[in-house]
Amino acid sequence: MRIAIVSDIHSNYTALETVLAAIGSVDQCWNLGDTIGYGPRPNECMAAIRPLSDVMIAGNHDLACIGALDLRDFNADARTANLWNGQQLLPEHHEALAALPPRCDVDERFLVVHGSPREPVWEYLLSSAQAEENFPLFPQQVCCVGHSHMPLVFVGDAAGACTDLRLPDDGEVLEIQPDARYFINPGSVGQPRNHDPRAAYAILDTAAGTVTFRRVAYDIETTQRQMREAGLPASLIRRLSYGM
Repeated sequence: MRIAIVSDIHSNYTALETVLAAIGSVDQCWNLGDTIGYGPRPNECMAAIRPLSDVMIAGNHDLACIGALDLRDFNADARTANLWNGQQLLPEHHEALAALPPRCDVDERFLVVHGSPREPVWEYLLSSAQAEENFPLFPQQVCCVGHSHMPLVFVGDAAGACTDLRLPDDGEVLEIQPDARYFINPGSVGQPRNHDPRAAYAILDTAAGTVTFRRVAYDIETTQRQMREAGLPASLIRRLSYGM
């Protein structure tokens, strides 16, 4: 089975369109949260990704946009963008986001969360120490996470020790070993933060036991123009050019 893993679309419909075209035909799509927030096209992103998502969970910005999290927990620019996103959101998309869980136990092998097993909504899983603290908290072999907007892989052994940290490049293939455990972050579709402005996603091939990390260039200027027209914060507009 070929599964597209996407995360942190953040209302960037131009990036999402480009990613979906690049993905092509797959058997399933897993959406790791933060479909909206930051960007200029929340309704279009929800309308495009919802029918395709076999697994879809809520991220912190999704919840903030619908009033399920306190906006005071976000910085000023994120507050402004989340408030604007929530005001644009059609009722059907608001209801869909409100119904999403913060994690999904896909099966006996795969878990999906936005942040981490320990704190599905908020924790940024960025260090080997965090990975070691989280490995004992779920029984599956592989946990797919988003939230940090950075393609990352943490590899653990049977005892829960983190044995490897990888920052995969475009086209890099991870082979899932039967005696290891993993945290896999595909990176962000709509707001990458590893100094590469290209949209990120991953393809999981369960038959081959591989995860392929991909980057694709999209028309950043179109998204930036849409953000300016919406009156969204200038810092959020600029950062798209630099992937930070």
